[in-house]
Amino acid sequence: MEQYIGLDVSMKETAVSIRQDGKRIWRGKCASDPQLLAAMIRKRAPHARRVVFETGPLSVWFYHALTAEGLPVICIDARHAKAALDMAANKTDANDADGLAHLAEVGFYREVRVKGFDSMLIRTLVTARRQLLKMRLQISNQIRGLMKTFGLVVPKGAGSVFERNVRTLLQGEDKLARIVLPMLQAWRDIRLRVAELSKQLVATAGEDQRCRLLTSVPGVGTVTATAFVAAVEDPANFKNSRAVGAWVGLTTRRFQSGEVDHDGHISRRGDNQLRSLLYEAAAVILNRSTDASVLRTWALALKERLGFKRAAVALARKLAVIMHAMLKTGELFDPQAGPSTAG
Repeated sequence: MEQYIGLDVSMKETAVSIRQDGKRIWRGKCASDPQLLAAMIRKRAPHARRVVFETGPLSVWFYHALTAEGLPVICIDARHAKAALDMAANKTDANDADGLAHLAEVGFYREVRVKGFDSMLIRTLVTARRQLLKMRLQISNQIRGLMKTFGLVVPKGAGSVFERNVRTLLQGEDKLARIVLPMLQAWRDIRLRVAELSKQLVATAGEDQRCRLLTSVPGVGTVTATAFVAAVEDPANFKNSRAVGAWVGLTTRRFQSGEVDHDGHISRRGDNQLRSLLYEAAAVILNRSTDASVLRTWALALKERLGFKRAAVALARKLAVIMHAMLKTGELFDPQAGPSTAG
Protein backbone atom coordinates (compact mmCIF):
# COMPACT_ATOMS: atom_id res chain seq x y z
CA MET A 1 0.00 0.00 0.00
CA GLU A 2 1.35 3.39 -1.05
CA GLN A 3 0.96 6.68 0.74
CA TYR A 4 0.71 10.18 -0.71
CA ILE A 5 1.87 13.15 1.34
CA GLY A 6 0.99 16.83 1.03
CA LEU A 7 3.14 19.48 2.74
CA ASP A 8 1.97 23.05 3.29
CA VAL A 9 5.27 24.72 4.12
CA SER A 10 5.64 27.87 6.21
CA MET A 11 8.60 29.44 7.98
CA LYS A 12 8.04 27.85 11.41
CA GLU A 13 5.68 24.89 10.95
CA THR A 14 4.66 22.64 8.08
CA ALA A 15 1.19 21.14 7.89
CA VAL A 16 1.30 17.47 6.82
CA SER A 17 -1.46 15.31 5.35
CA ILE A 18 -1.11 11.62 4.42
CA ARG A 19 -3.55 9.75 2.17
CA GLN A 20 -3.85 6.08 1.33
CA ASP A 21 -6.44 4.23 -0.77
CA GLY A 22 -8.42 7.43 -1.34
CA LYS A 23 -8.68 8.33 2.36
CA ARG A 24 -6.77 10.55 4.72
CA ILE A 25 -5.02 8.36 7.28
CA TRP A 26 -3.14 11.04 9.24
CA ARG A 27 -2.54 14.75 9.42
CA GLY A 28 -0.63 16.99 11.76
CA LYS A 29 2.18 19.53 11.98
CA CYS A 30 5.94 19.40 12.17
CA ALA A 31 8.69 21.99 12.52
CA SER A 32 9.85 23.26 9.14
CA ASP A 33 13.07 21.29 9.21
CA PRO A 34 13.69 18.77 6.39
CA GLN A 35 15.37 16.24 8.67
CA LEU A 36 12.53 16.27 11.19
CA LEU A 37 9.98 16.09 8.36
CA ALA A 38 11.80 13.16 6.76
CA ALA A 39 11.86 11.27 10.07
CA MET A 40 8.15 11.92 10.61
CA ILE A 41 7.25 10.83 7.06
CA ARG A 42 9.25 7.61 7.38
CA LYS A 43 7.39 6.86 10.61
CA ARG A 44 3.88 7.74 9.42
CA ALA A 45 4.21 6.78 5.75
CA PRO A 46 6.86 4.08 5.29
CA HIS A 47 5.71 3.43 1.70
CA ALA A 48 5.54 7.02 0.49
CA ARG A 49 4.94 7.24 -3.24
CA ARG A 50 4.86 11.04 -3.64
CA VAL A 51 5.66 13.94 -1.33
CA VAL A 52 4.20 17.12 -2.80
CA PHE A 53 4.62 20.77 -1.85
CA GLU A 54 4.23 24.11 -3.65
CA THR A 55 6.83 26.50 -4.95
CA GLY A 56 7.83 29.11 -2.38
CA PRO A 57 10.76 30.75 -0.57
CA LEU A 58 11.86 27.46 1.04
CA SER A 59 11.17 25.18 -1.92
CA VAL A 60 14.79 24.89 -3.16
CA TRP A 61 16.11 24.01 0.29
CA PHE A 62 13.26 21.58 1.03
CA TYR A 63 13.49 19.87 -2.34
CA HIS A 64 17.22 19.13 -2.20
CA ALA A 65 17.25 18.31 1.52
CA LEU A 66 14.29 15.90 1.34
CA THR A 67 15.68 14.34 -1.85
CA ALA A 68 18.94 13.71 0.00
CA GLU A 69 16.86 11.94 2.66
CA GLY A 70 15.67 9.53 -0.04
CA LEU A 71 12.08 10.76 -0.29
CA PRO A 72 10.18 10.95 -3.64
CA VAL A 73 9.75 14.72 -3.54
CA ILE A 74 7.80 16.70 -6.13
CA CYS A 75 7.58 20.50 -6.23
CA ILE A 76 4.49 21.74 -8.04
CA ASP A 77 3.47 25.09 -9.52
CA ALA A 78 1.76 27.18 -6.82
CA ARG A 79 -0.51 28.88 -9.39
CA HIS A 80 -1.69 25.51 -10.64
CA ALA A 81 -2.24 24.20 -7.11
CA LYS A 82 -4.17 27.32 -6.08
CA ALA A 83 -6.99 26.57 -8.50
CA ALA A 84 -7.57 23.24 -6.76
CA LEU A 85 -6.95 24.41 -3.20
CA ASP A 86 -9.42 27.31 -3.53
CA MET A 87 -12.23 24.75 -3.77
CA ALA A 88 -11.98 24.11 -0.02
CA ALA A 89 -14.64 25.91 2.03
CA ASN A 90 -12.09 27.22 4.54
CA LYS A 91 -8.53 28.37 3.84
CA THR A 92 -6.33 26.74 6.48
CA ASP A 93 -2.86 25.19 6.43
CA ALA A 94 -4.35 21.80 7.29
CA ASN A 95 -6.86 22.00 4.43
CA ASP A 96 -4.12 23.09 2.02
CA ALA A 97 -2.04 20.08 3.03
CA ASP A 98 -5.09 17.84 2.48
CA GLY A 99 -5.56 19.35 -0.96
CA LEU A 100 -1.91 18.84 -1.90
CA ALA A 101 -2.03 15.23 -0.73
CA HIS A 102 -5.15 14.70 -2.86
CA LEU A 103 -3.38 16.21 -5.89
CA ALA A 104 -0.44 13.90 -5.25
CA GLU A 105 -2.73 10.88 -5.14
CA VAL A 106 -4.66 11.62 -8.34
CA GLY A 107 -1.61 12.95 -10.17
CA PHE A 108 -3.29 16.24 -11.07
CA TYR A 109 -0.39 18.65 -10.76
CA ARG A 110 2.26 20.45 -12.78
CA GLU A 111 5.75 19.62 -11.61
CA VAL A 112 8.34 22.37 -11.79
CA ARG A 113 12.08 22.07 -12.19
CA VAL A 114 13.96 23.05 -9.04
CA LYS A 115 17.29 24.72 -9.68
CA GLY A 116 20.52 23.37 -8.22
CA PHE A 117 22.36 25.22 -5.48
CA ASP A 118 25.13 26.36 -7.87
CA SER A 119 22.60 28.00 -10.17
CA MET A 120 20.83 29.58 -7.21
CA LEU A 121 24.13 31.04 -5.98
CA ILE A 122 24.65 32.71 -9.37
CA ARG A 123 21.07 33.94 -9.38
CA THR A 124 21.53 35.31 -5.85
CA LEU A 125 24.66 37.15 -6.96
CA VAL A 126 22.82 38.76 -9.88
CA THR A 127 19.85 39.64 -7.67
CA ALA A 128 21.99 41.14 -4.89
CA ARG A 129 23.90 43.31 -7.35
CA ARG A 130 20.71 44.48 -9.03
CA GLN A 131 19.16 45.38 -5.66
CA LEU A 132 22.20 47.41 -4.62
CA LEU A 133 22.09 49.27 -7.94
CA LYS A 134 18.48 50.23 -7.22
CA MET A 135 19.40 51.38 -3.71
CA ARG A 136 22.28 53.47 -5.06
CA LEU A 137 19.99 55.16 -7.57
CA GLN A 138 17.31 55.83 -4.94
CA ILE A 139 19.80 57.46 -2.55
CA SER A 140 21.32 59.64 -5.27
CA ASN A 141 17.84 60.79 -6.31
CA GLN A 142 17.00 61.57 -2.69
CA ILE A 143 20.15 63.64 -2.33
CA ARG A 144 19.35 65.58 -5.50
CA GLY A 145 15.79 66.21 -4.30
CA LEU A 146 16.82 67.38 -0.82
CA MET A 147 19.46 69.77 -2.12
CA LYS A 148 17.15 71.17 -4.79
CA THR A 149 14.82 72.35 -2.00
CA PHE A 150 17.55 74.78 -0.89
CA GLY A 151 18.39 75.94 -4.40
CA LEU A 152 21.37 73.62 -4.83
CA VAL A 153 20.93 71.83 -8.15
CA VAL A 154 23.38 68.94 -8.59
CA PRO A 155 24.64 68.85 -12.20
CA LYS A 156 24.32 65.71 -14.27
CA GLY A 157 26.94 63.08 -13.58
CA ALA A 158 27.39 59.68 -12.03
CA GLY A 159 29.96 57.95 -9.88
CA SER A 160 32.79 60.11 -8.55
CA VAL A 161 31.53 63.08 -10.60
CA PHE A 162 28.24 63.02 -8.66
CA GLU A 163 30.03 62.84 -5.31
CA ARG A 164 32.37 65.69 -6.22
CA ASN A 165 29.47 67.89 -7.35
CA VAL A 166 27.55 67.28 -4.13
CA ARG A 167 30.54 68.08 -1.90
CA THR A 168 31.28 71.24 -3.88
CA LEU A 169 27.71 72.52 -3.53
CA LEU A 170 27.68 71.79 0.22
CA GLN A 171 30.63 74.05 0.93
CA GLY A 172 29.44 76.76 3.27
CA GLU A 173 26.15 74.91 3.94
CA ASP A 174 27.10 73.36 7.28
CA LYS A 175 23.59 72.60 8.55
CA LEU A 176 22.50 70.96 5.31
CA ALA A 177 25.81 69.12 5.02
CA ARG A 178 25.21 67.41 8.40
CA ILE A 179 22.08 65.88 6.86
CA VAL A 180 23.26 65.10 3.35
CA LEU A 181 26.81 63.87 3.95
CA PRO A 182 25.74 60.74 5.89
CA MET A 183 23.49 59.87 2.95
CA LEU A 184 26.36 60.51 0.56
CA GLN A 185 28.58 58.21 2.62
CA ALA A 186 25.93 55.48 2.47
CA TRP A 187 25.69 56.01 -1.32
CA ARG A 188 29.49 55.70 -1.57
CA ASP A 189 29.57 52.50 0.50
CA ILE A 190 26.86 50.92 -1.66
CA ARG A 191 28.81 51.94 -4.77
CA LEU A 192 31.86 50.09 -3.46
CA ARG A 193 29.78 47.00 -2.66
CA VAL A 194 28.33 47.06 -6.19
CA ALA A 195 31.87 47.11 -7.57
CA GLU A 196 32.78 44.07 -5.44
CA LEU A 197 29.77 42.08 -6.62
CA SER A 198 30.43 43.14 -10.23
CA LYS A 199 33.95 41.73 -9.98
CA GLN A 200 32.55 38.45 -8.66
CA LEU A 201 30.05 38.34 -11.52
CA VAL A 202 32.70 39.01 -14.17
CA ALA A 203 34.96 36.35 -12.65
CA THR A 204 32.11 33.81 -12.59
CA ALA A 205 31.21 34.53 -16.20
CA GLY A 206 34.85 34.35 -17.28
CA GLU A 207 35.18 30.84 -15.88
CA ASP A 208 32.03 29.59 -17.62
CA GLN A 209 32.33 28.78 -21.31
CA ARG A 210 28.56 29.06 -21.77
CA CYS A 211 28.56 32.68 -20.55
CA ARG A 212 31.44 33.56 -22.87
CA LEU A 213 29.49 31.99 -25.72
CA LEU A 214 26.34 34.02 -25.05
CA THR A 215 28.17 37.34 -24.81
CA SER A 216 28.88 37.03 -28.55
CA VAL A 217 25.24 38.08 -29.06
CA PRO A 218 24.94 41.88 -29.59
CA GLY A 219 23.36 43.58 -26.59
CA VAL A 220 23.95 40.61 -24.27
CA GLY A 221 26.43 41.43 -21.56
CA THR A 222 27.89 39.54 -18.63
CA VAL A 223 24.85 39.99 -16.37
CA THR A 224 22.29 38.82 -18.94
CA ALA A 225 24.44 35.87 -20.06
CA THR A 226 25.08 34.73 -16.48
CA ALA A 227 21.41 35.05 -15.49
CA PHE A 228 20.33 33.11 -18.59
CA VAL A 229 22.78 30.27 -17.94
CA ALA A 230 21.70 30.05 -14.28
CA ALA A 231 18.03 29.97 -15.25
CA VAL A 232 18.25 27.44 -18.09
CA GLU A 233 20.97 25.25 -16.51
CA ASP A 234 20.80 22.40 -19.03
CA PRO A 235 19.43 23.09 -22.56
CA ALA A 236 17.90 19.60 -22.46
CA ASN A 237 15.43 20.90 -19.85
CA PHE A 238 13.41 22.31 -22.76
CA LYS A 239 12.00 20.23 -25.59
CA ASN A 240 12.93 22.95 -28.08
CA SER A 241 14.32 26.48 -28.15
CA ARG A 242 10.95 28.09 -28.82
CA ALA A 243 9.68 26.81 -25.47
CA VAL A 244 12.10 29.14 -23.65
CA GLY A 245 10.23 32.26 -24.77
CA ALA A 246 7.01 30.97 -23.25
CA TRP A 247 8.80 29.81 -20.11
CA VAL A 248 10.20 33.31 -19.49
CA GLY A 249 6.72 34.80 -19.98
CA LEU A 250 7.35 36.61 -23.26
CA THR A 251 4.55 35.00 -25.28
CA THR A 252 1.06 36.48 -25.55
CA ARG A 253 -1.84 35.08 -23.57
CA ARG A 254 -4.79 33.75 -25.53
CA PHE A 255 -8.47 33.93 -24.59
CA GLN A 256 -10.90 31.80 -26.54
CA SER A 257 -14.54 31.16 -25.66
CA GLY A 258 -17.27 30.57 -28.21
CA GLU A 259 -17.18 33.35 -30.77
CA VAL A 260 -14.44 35.24 -28.88
CA ASP A 261 -10.83 34.46 -29.75
CA HIS A 262 -8.07 37.00 -29.23
CA ASP A 263 -4.51 37.39 -27.98
CA GLY A 264 -3.72 39.64 -25.05
CA HIS A 265 -0.58 40.93 -23.36
CA ILE A 266 2.43 38.73 -22.64
CA SER A 267 1.90 36.24 -19.82
CA ARG A 268 4.69 37.66 -17.58
CA ARG A 269 5.13 34.24 -16.03
CA GLY A 270 8.42 32.69 -15.11
CA ASP A 271 11.61 34.48 -14.15
CA ASN A 272 10.84 38.22 -13.83
CA GLN A 273 14.49 39.17 -13.52
CA LEU A 274 15.57 37.27 -16.63
CA ARG A 275 12.64 38.68 -18.60
CA SER A 276 13.70 42.24 -17.65
CA LEU A 277 17.31 41.57 -18.63
CA LEU A 278 16.29 40.17 -22.02
CA TYR A 279 14.11 43.23 -22.60
CA GLU A 280 17.03 45.51 -21.72
CA ALA A 281 19.26 43.61 -24.15
CA ALA A 282 16.61 44.02 -26.85
CA ALA A 283 16.44 47.77 -26.14
CA VAL A 284 20.21 48.03 -26.53
CA ILE A 285 20.05 46.31 -29.92
CA LEU A 286 17.24 48.59 -31.09
CA ASN A 287 18.61 51.90 -29.79
CA ARG A 288 22.37 51.74 -29.27
CA SER A 289 23.93 48.81 -31.07
CA THR A 290 25.81 49.52 -34.29
CA ASP A 291 26.60 45.89 -35.11
CA ALA A 292 25.10 44.92 -38.44
CA SER A 293 23.11 41.69 -38.28
CA VAL A 294 20.05 40.14 -39.85
CA LEU A 295 18.49 40.00 -36.38
CA ARG A 296 18.83 43.77 -35.85
CA THR A 297 17.51 44.51 -39.34
CA TRP A 298 14.47 42.36 -38.62
CA ALA A 299 13.92 44.06 -35.24
CA LEU A 300 14.21 47.57 -36.71
CA ALA A 301 11.65 46.73 -39.39
CA LEU A 302 9.35 45.44 -36.65
CA LYS A 303 9.88 48.66 -34.70
CA GLU A 304 8.80 50.75 -37.69
CA ARG A 305 5.63 48.70 -38.09
CA LEU A 306 4.58 48.00 -34.48
CA GLY A 307 6.39 50.54 -32.32
CA PHE A 308 9.31 50.24 -29.93
CA LYS A 309 7.72 48.35 -27.03
CA ARG A 310 6.15 45.56 -29.05
CA ALA A 311 9.29 45.21 -31.16
CA ALA A 312 11.44 45.03 -28.02
CA VAL A 313 9.25 42.28 -26.54
CA ALA A 314 9.38 40.31 -29.79
CA LEU A 315 13.16 40.75 -29.96
CA ALA A 316 13.58 39.72 -26.30
CA ARG A 317 11.62 36.55 -27.03
CA LYS A 318 13.76 35.90 -30.10
CA LEU A 319 16.93 36.43 -28.05
CA ALA A 320 15.79 33.78 -25.57
CA VAL A 321 15.24 31.33 -28.44
CA ILE A 322 18.58 32.09 -30.07
CA MET A 323 20.55 31.92 -26.82
CA HIS A 324 19.07 28.54 -25.95
CA ALA A 325 19.92 27.25 -29.42
CA MET A 326 23.49 28.50 -28.96
CA LEU A 327 23.81 26.64 -25.65
CA LYS A 328 22.51 23.50 -27.31
CA THR A 329 24.84 23.64 -30.32
CA GLY A 330 27.83 25.37 -28.74
CA GLU A 331 28.11 27.73 -31.73
CA LEU A 332 28.83 31.46 -31.59
CA PHE A 333 26.22 33.99 -32.67
CA ASP A 334 25.98 34.26 -36.46
CA PRO A 335 25.14 37.85 -37.53
CA GLN A 336 24.03 36.60 -40.95
CA ALA A 337 21.62 33.98 -39.62
CA GLY A 338 17.93 34.82 -39.96
CA PRO A 339 15.81 35.32 -36.81
CA SER A 340 13.70 32.27 -37.66
CA THR A 341 16.59 29.79 -37.84
CA ALA A 342 16.55 28.85 -34.15
CA GLY A 343 13.89 26.27 -33.37
